[in-house]
Amino acid sequence: MTRASEFADRALSACQARPRHTTAAPWWETLPVDFWREPEPFQLQPAERLRVGFTAAGDVLLRTLGACLVGSIALPLGYNPVGVYRSMRDRFFYAELAAEGRADRFFALPPKVVPISRRPARSPLFSPDDGVCEDIRFESPFVPVNPNERSRYLALAKNRFAHARLWRHKDKPRATVMAIHGFSADFYHFNEWFFALPWLFRLGYDVLLVTMPFHGKRQTTLSPFSGHGFFAGGTNRINEAFAQAVFDMRILMNVLFESGAPRVGVTGMSLGGLATSLLACADPRLAFAIPNVPVVSLADLVMEWQPIASVIRGSLAALGKDVRMARQMLAPCTPLSYPPQLPKERLFLIGGVGDRLAPPRHARLLWDHWDRPRMHWFPGSHVLHLDRGEYFRATRKFFEDIGFLP
Repeated sequence: MTRASEFADRALSACQARPRHTTAAPWWETLPVDFWREPEPFQLQPAERLRVGFTAAGDVLLRTLGACLVGSIALPLGYNPVGVYRSMRDRFFYAELAAEGRADRFFALPPKVVPISRRPARSPLFSPDDGVCEDIRFESPFVPVNPNERSRYLALAKNRFAHARLWRHKDKPRATVMAIHGFSADFYHFNEWFFALPWLFRLGYDVLLVTMPFHGKRQTTLSPFSGHGFFAGGTNRINEAFAQAVFDMRILMNVLFESGAPRVGVTGMSLGGLATSLLACADPRLAFAIPNVPVVSLADLVMEWQPIASVIRGSLAALGKDVRMARQMLAPCTPLSYPPQLPKERLFLIGGVGDRLAPPRHARLLWDHWDRPRMHWFPGSHVLHLDRGEYFRATRKFFEDIGFLP
């Protein structure tokens, strides 16, 4: 057994020793109010503590910078008195949808046929001799679930067009891995490396990189950075953006199946990990779902993101409320609201012990909600994934065990 695999086994054993989190409906009431303060169970050796602490420090710095950026640019737009009024007005609308525990009440089934365009990709970093790299684009027929949001949301013209990049083998369609980037991390070249695309392609899989709403070419006009629009429109916008993300990914799945792909699975990082878990709640056609360092409850996550956390806690306190109201506002876009559509044998979670952007407690919460499927812990953080080779080996073993073969 390698040192990396030994670390992963010890970290998993520490989690298994803890009591399960119960997420009975409504989970936003039963999850402890101070969940974000919950201590982590990992017992690290001195050398491991140094490695984890070093990577975690980078996350804390990035988290603080991100919180300042989002707080100064996004909060004034979506969380001003008008935005807060909309969120307060519509929170029961969203909570009632989530309380039913049926993902199909929130995630609409897209039409089977949507016109798409394909063209050779421009300057891909990875250009295999035995493959083709294409950019896919289509106008999304998504309509917001909340009638109050429809005109405002659909007025964001660039976001109406979905984008993805596909690497496929020349000989025939293969089993395909869909990969979803994290917040503000849509750059194709980065994701080719992060998701080890050349390795997956050499194993025999086709690979599709998906662009999330309000990222990349889907950014709103005058957006200061990729992903800004995802959060700048308030909690209603966040709910609808995830509904559209799942909707558009299901259209891409239709495209892959119609092209001859025998099976399609999904993996995603961070915000993409949350989208991955939501897709696993909505579409049973998936061969697998692998959330990687996933966010699970955005409401609880921001309680740790200073200085924005103090502003949000103060605002909730002024209303005589706490994090449970924020959870209620965002209930449809958390997998805790729904059962997964896949058996747990086809679910696999990856978490970073030193993660301070999406702390390990989020991955553990989803792991408990999913009845503790396969789990792999690595010693790095949200950004620095140490021992990536070990979790790629674990991923390959997972593919073999579930029969997801190229």
